[in-house]
Amino acid sequence: MTLWRKIERDVRDTLGEGALWCERDGAFYWVDILAPALNRLTLATGAIERWDMPAPLGWVAPRASGGFLGGFRDGVAAITLDPLTIGERSNPEPHLPGNRMNDGKADRHGAIWCGTMDMAEEEVSGSFYRLSPQGDWQVIDTGYTVTNGPAFSPCGNWLYHTDSGRRTIYRFALDASGARDRQEFIRFSEDDGYPDGMTTDAEGFLWVAHWDGGRISRFAPDGTRDRSIELPARRITNIAFAGENLDRMFVTSAATGLPESEFDGALYEVDAGVMGTPSGIYQG
Repeated sequence: MTLWRKIERDVRDTLGEGALWCERDGAFYWVDILAPALNRLTLATGAIERWDMPAPLGWVAPRASGGFLGGFRDGVAAITLDPLTIGERSNPEPHLPGNRMNDGKADRHGAIWCGTMDMAEEEVSGSFYRLSPQGDWQVIDTGYTVTNGPAFSPCGNWLYHTDSGRRTIYRFALDASGARDRQEFIRFSEDDGYPDGMTTDAEGFLWVAHWDGGRISRFAPDGTRDRSIELPARRITNIAFAGENLDRMFVTSAATGLPESEFDGALYEVDAGVMGTPSGIYQG
């Protein structure tokens, strides 16, 4: 039985990422980092809209005050839609002009967790940050090639974050003030491809996208693989649960570096058979 369906649309993403369910809007959002663009799928109607962005955009997170916070190449900025407006950047790395934001999310306490990486993917110059609701940057970890994730356990005690270049998913102890005690949690083999975006479900299992692995996998809280779901795209990038009951899973993919295909760079809905956890909202 096929557990996925491809969402039909006219545009394929060069680098689909930043999967987000926004309950406020009743919509699933995702970015095309390299286009660059922001996409919206309204679940009630099935309508898909796309906004061109002025710079590479790695992620968006809803703001309690309205609109979104977005992670651009040169820092984060407020974004509003209908009409599109973009505020001034707050950049934690003005000294690293070759870096860009890659992946990020808000947590249950209203902070943002996000990572940076070398745009050319040559230098080990990426770092992992926490942006407080007050707008203060905190360096959580450094020395990353390609930052990805993050994801939060539903119990609130664990934070998962990835260095895709090292094929490694880390786990941090988490509380309202920060993260600590990084441990290697899961290491991918060459056959697995590279761990990319992640999310957790209501049962505390971690779902991981396989870049160059053509699938998503579910891992138990102890790190053992529970199951995998094959997809027709090679470069799977991110995952989010959506819908009123958080029982609809959407999966993004990338076409960059691959021959033209109807599957690579497409958006998918997957029958995961479980419910997800609510998205965080940035309180800043």
